[in-house]
Order: sequence, then structure tokens, then C-alpha cells
Amino acid sequence: MIAKLTGLLDDTGADWAIIDVNGVGYLVHCSARTLDHLGIRGDKVVVHTEMQVSETDQRLIGFASAAERNWFRLLTAVQGVGSKVALAILSALNTEELQRACAGGDAAMVARANGVGPKLASRIVNELKDKAGGMPTAPGAPGIAVAAPAGSASADAVSALQNLGFKPAVAATAVGKAVDQLGEDAPLGDLMRVALKLATG
Repeated sequence: MIAKLTGLLDDTGADWAIIDVNGVGYLVHCSARTLDHLGIRGDKVVVHTEMQVSETDQRLIGFASAAERNWFRLLTAVQGVGSKVALAILSALNTEELQRACAGGDAAMVARANGVGPKLASRIVNELKDKAGGMPTAPGAPGIAVAAPAGSASADAVSALQNLGFKPAVAATAVGKAVDQLGEDAPLGDLMRVALKLATG
């Protein structure tokens, strides 16, 4: 299972990117938001990935953040939502908007995505309403857990807290608040100290 790719952005299309990892080009299907986040050809990129294998197809789906990938997994667990529809939703709404729509039962917001009718949008918000509250999101808003950029000190701090037994949402929220207090460039040790205090609060 390929969970993450770190390499150079080789090429992009309407809904895909090619990531060159040590001379091997991986075709990764992405939402419009992830494609925007990746930048321009030649940039170094980190992409969280999900492998989808069926009888007729095998594809790698790429995400700018682990939060986006988690939402993709939730969306594709809903009956009638395949990878194309899930990516369309993630193109239309960022994870924070999606969380708010599901938590608030706002089917009309989800129906803004291409290929999502009112009936499917209602099913999505109804099935994900209870799960939306505990999901980390990106970009962040006050009081909402933030998905840290991959490879950053904040991402390492979130991972470390999870290894200590804290739930992902609790870890992400604590680290997000620690970053607010200490600043984006705070070293890992300082982030961990403050985040631990907040998480055990």
C-alpha cells in the first residue's frame, strides 16, 4: 500500500498529477484543491495517497493533507459515492466547509459539487453527521482541529501525540492551539510540551 509520495511535480492535467519519485512517475488522481496546492512543474511536493483497486481499474488518489484523505475515505464509504464523486465534493468544498455541512445537515452545500444531486447530498450529510465532529480539518478556524502540513514539526507533534494514545482529533486540536501560541516556526520539543499540556488539560 502506497500511503505517501515525496517527489517532484512532473506534470498535471484537469484531475491528475504525475509525481516523479527518484525517476519513477506516479499518476495520481486529485481534487482541484489538491492540484492548486501542489504548485508548478518542478516543485517538490508531498502527497498523501489512497490506493483503489477494482476488477477493471487500479488508481492512486492523491491529497494535499491527511485530513482531505480521511474525508475521502468517509465519503466513499457512503453508498453511491465513488472516487470521482468524492473528488468532485473535495474540489467544491474544503474540509472545514464539508465538516460544517455534514455537522449542520446542510445538503444544499454538498450538492454544489459536480455530479451530486439533492438525494445523494442528503444521504451524505445524514450518514456523516455523527462522524463530522471528530474529523480534523484544513485549513483551520478557531476551535477546529487543523491538519498540519506533512513533514512539518506540527505534523510530527500530532503523530507523536497519537502514538501516546490521544485520539487524532484531540491531538490535532492540541497541536493547532500550540501553534497559535508559539508560532508556525516553533521547534518540535516546544510544540510537544505545550500540546501535551493542552491535550491532558
